[in-house]
Amino acid sequence: MTRVRIAVVGAGLIGRRHIALVGSDAGSELVSVVDPDPAAREGHGVPGYAGVPEMLAAVRPDAVIVASPNRLHVEHVLHCVEAQIPVLVEKPIADSPAEAASMVAAAESAGVPLLVGHHRRHSPVVAAAAEAVRTGVLGRLVAVRGSALFRKPDGYFDEAPWRSTAGGGPILINLVHEIDNLRALCGEVTEVQAMASNGVRGFDVEDTAAVTLRFGAGALGVFLLSDVAAAPHSWEQTSAEDPAYPNHPDEDCYVLAGTDGSLGIPTMRLRVFSGERSWWQPFRTSVLARSGADPLVRQLAHFWAVVRGETAPLVDGREGLRTLRVTHAVAEAARTGTTVPIPLTEVEPCTKG
Repeated sequence: MTRVRIAVVGAGLIGRRHIALVGSDAGSELVSVVDPDPAAREGHGVPGYAGVPEMLAAVRPDAVIVASPNRLHVEHVLHCVEAQIPVLVEKPIADSPAEAASMVAAAESAGVPLLVGHHRRHSPVVAAAAEAVRTGVLGRLVAVRGSALFRKPDGYFDEAPWRSTAGGGPILINLVHEIDNLRALCGEVTEVQAMASNGVRGFDVEDTAAVTLRFGAGALGVFLLSDVAAAPHSWEQTSAEDPAYPNHPDEDCYVLAGTDGSLGIPTMRLRVFSGERSWWQPFRTSVLARSGADPLVRQLAHFWAVVRGETAPLVDGREGLRTLRVTHAVAEAARTGTTVPIPLTEVEPCTKG
């Protein structure tokens, strides 16, 4: 099997993870690292460049992973699209839906695969839960409860002061992951309501938010989000998919409830009635099977399969755009106190010159 030659753009926290994964993966080969900081781009055993154009002129990889700061995603992705090189861009796809739409339109016009790094879509937990919903084990889905409750240390903001200013709150940094999970599990979100507070830290951005969601199939959802909460009810602290976080294996961060049963995620505890569907009747409890595969490893294997033409993208640019639209709608709802509808608007035609 010929390995796919991959360059990584951005050698920050997630970029270094991609660099390590590509370097150790049997199906891919790391050929370059791009970062404006010489100390960040050097030392990986491959040529390093300060910018994407210089790298493309010198190396010409088969594919590119863009893990640069969000504000640079559009620029870096468009360089790859113009060069006809498939690209996987980290989430969120862009800072704004308008910018994301321009990227998607450009990639589709050029016929270049554009994938978005919502790696939890490759999680065995998400796959098993989505299958339970799809096959009707829960009956008709009616209610969803989710949470991302955790405490970020003060140093998190000292290291990157932008996180305490507009665009740096947990709605746009963290909720985008959760929205993508919920879309994968429950279908499209059609409208949202939200309230937010900055009462603990007093930053210009929220530290806590409560969100209500309506899904296209009729289910309603509530989601609690906070980066000042001393609680273990988040994906990172319950799924055991990232060893950097302590694991609380008996806790769930999501509960999906249908007319026939409910499912806790990620414990995968399934509760269904053993007889009549009534609150007077006991539930039969079981645990759905799931593997322990690393979603980032699975995402990388999927990426090079797309590059080879063996499969279609699981999370393409349009999927990343839809998730971003819902996340921005939550921020707008919290700011205005209104219900914000989310139409499934098509991508505008490419206007790039």
